Amino acid sequence: MYMDTILLFLGLLLSFIMAINIGGNDAANPTSTAVGSGALSLRRALILFAIFVILGALLQGYMVIKTIGRGIVPEIDILGAFIIVLSANIWIFFATMRGMAISTTHSIVAAVIGYGIAQYFLEINLGVLTTIFISWITSPLLSALLSFFLYKLSYFLIRKYSLKSEKILRILVIFTLLFSAYSFGANDVANATGVYITIACKLGQIPDFNAMILLSIYGAIGIIIGGYILGPKVIRTLAFRITRLDLLMALAAGLANATTVYLFTTLPYFIFGYGLPISTSYVAVGSILGVGGAKSSINMKITAKLISYWIMTIPFNIILTFALYKLFTIFSIF
Repeated sequence: MYMDTILLFLGLLLSFIMAINIGGNDAANPTSTAVGSGALSLRRALILFAIFVILGALLQGYMVIKTIGRGIVPEIDILGAFIIVLSANIWIFFATMRGMAISTTHSIVAAVIGYGIAQYFLEINLGVLTTIFISWITSPLLSALLSFFLYKLSYFLIRKYSLKSEKILRILVIFTLLFSAYSFGANDVANATGVYITIACKLGQIPDFNAMILLSIYGAIGIIIGGYILGPKVIRTLAFRITRLDLLMALAAGLANATTVYLFTTLPYFIFGYGLPISTSYVAVGSILGVGGAKSSINMKITAKLISYWIMTIPFNIILTFALYKLFTIFSIF
C-alpha cells in the first residue's frame, strides 16, 4: 500500500509533465489560424487559449476522461498508469522538440492499448476501441471537407454581397480561437489525466464526478504552462509552414476545427455515454489542409513529414508501453 501511494504520486507528477507536453504540442491547434493570419500576436493568442482551455476542461472535460480511464480496458492499475503516461510523454516530447504536431490522443490511447495487451489481452473493449479508431479517420476528413466548403462559401458570399471587412473577419477569427480552445480543453485534458480516474477513486475514495473535475483542473494548468513554454515551435509550423493563411482562410479553418472537435466530444457522450478522444492535432491540420486545398496552396514537403510522424505514433507507443510494463512486472521493480 505504501509503495502504491509512492507510485501514484510519481505517476501524478508524470501526468502533470504529460499535460505540459500536451500543451506544448497541441496549443497550436486552436491558435495557429489566428497567429498565421495575423489576427493576433502569438502572446495574445496564448492568453486567450489559456482562459478558454480552463473553461472547456472544467465544464466538459469529464466527458472524455471517462472514456480514457475506463472505456478501453476494464481497469488501469497504478503501475499501468505510470507506464502509460511515461511512454506517451517520451514520444510527445520527442515530436514537440522537432516542431511536429503529432496526436497526443493517439499517443495516450496507443499506450493504453499497449498496457491492455500486456495486462488483459482478450478483455480490451473492442467496441469502444473501434469507435475511437473510426473517429480518428473521420474527424480530420470532416474537418478538411468542412473548412474547404466554408472557405468556398465565404468567398462566394463576400464577392456577391461585398461583405469583406478586415475588422469583422479578424473578430470572427478570434472567436473561432475561443471556441476551438474551449473544445480542445474539453477533449484533450483526458489525455493527461484520464488514466487516473480509477486510481483516484480506489485510493482516495473520491466519487467519480468529483475526481474528474479535480483531474480536469490539474491537467488544464499543465496544458497552459506547456503552451507558453513549449508551444511556439509547433504553433509556427501549423501557422506558417503548411500554407499561407489569410483572414478568410483562417476563419474557415478555425471554425471547421472548433466545430469538429466539439461535435466529437459532445454528441457521442449524449448518444453512447462517453465522449470520443479524437486527435485535435489531426483535426487542426485537416482544417488547414482543407483551406490550403481550396486555394491550391499546400506545402507537400512539411505535410508529408507530419504524416510520417502520425504513422509512427501508434506502433511506437504500443510497443514501448508493452515492453516497459512487462519489464517492470517481470523484474518486480515495484
